[in-house]
Amino acid sequence: MRLGINLGYWGLGMDADNIAVAQEADRLGYSVCWAAEAYGSDAATVLSFVAAKTERIDVGSAIFQIPARTPAMTAMTAATLDTLSGGRFRLGLGVSGPQVSEGWYGVKFDKPLARTREYVEIIRKAMSRERLVHEGEHWTLPLPGGPGKPIKLTVHPVREHIPLYIAAIGPKNLEQTGELADGWLGIFFSPEHAALSLDPLKAGRAKAGQTLEGFDLCPTVNLAVGEDVKAGVDALRSYAALYIGGMGSKEKNFYNQLARRMGYEQAADEVQEKYLARDYAGAAAAVPHDLIDATSLVGDTARIADRMQAYADAGVTTLTLAPSGFSLDERLQALRTGVEALERAGLA
Repeated sequence: MRLGINLGYWGLGMDADNIAVAQEADRLGYSVCWAAEAYGSDAATVLSFVAAKTERIDVGSAIFQIPARTPAMTAMTAATLDTLSGGRFRLGLGVSGPQVSEGWYGVKFDKPLARTREYVEIIRKAMSRERLVHEGEHWTLPLPGGPGKPIKLTVHPVREHIPLYIAAIGPKNLEQTGELADGWLGIFFSPEHAALSLDPLKAGRAKAGQTLEGFDLCPTVNLAVGEDVKAGVDALRSYAALYIGGMGSKEKNFYNQLARRMGYEQAADEVQEKYLARDYAGAAAAVPHDLIDATSLVGDTARIADRMQAYADAGVTTLTLAPSGFSLDERLQALRTGVEALERAGLA
């Protein structure tokens, strides 16, 4: 099992530290460094900066938001980042959510599965450098009746095939991810509830005549290092409450729905109710200890090693860490602990 690092969102006052974290992960042999985007910093610019400041570690978008760019633009960006990084780019995609898609990008959040399928198809056509022709429900290239003509990408990526990942939570999206992608970007993944994600992914792989062999299962997990497990879990409460309670609308919160599928229906309702009422402290307190502990790495090196083994046994191939703590020293030490735990578990 390989390790990754997730820098999260840029522009939150820790930008210089983020570069130091990426460079330390590079030095320690981490496999990939991911960056996210929502409605602040864009991931492409961040990744180009990180790639310029590192040597070996892959850089990946977790995620590029599908409503933010046309598929051809995403193909151009992926090809450029792969070239600038010397073949170290991984393309992660996701549909975002209705509030951001419609409120920020002005793109109707409808038929996300069909939109994703077309998006991936166009990207792969463009990056194969064939002349771009597509007739679909969401995109038609070239536009009919006008001066447009089929054209092809003028630059040559370093690699013929850039790894493509999709962030997915719901069963149908997971199945399609298994069918279309090279890897899966997961969140709030628990080894004890692995079947919730892996069964649909396997079904999708079967549709494509494949198995999970060679498919990168890549969940991001929060990492809180310390002897006091309760304190580590408590440090992650606000993060969990934000996603379970406040990401998306009351009717469409994919993370809340995932918590419910994991058996935390009552808690999911309470967290969301309190969060939407702006009782953020109450929402954080309402997140069950066991839910956070099951979907994170919390504790000393030995306990983290045991949990890493559970993730590996569940089939995870790249475990992406999101270290808690706001000081640079805390984050760097967490990176080193991750490597120590991986080695202790015999997974390095």
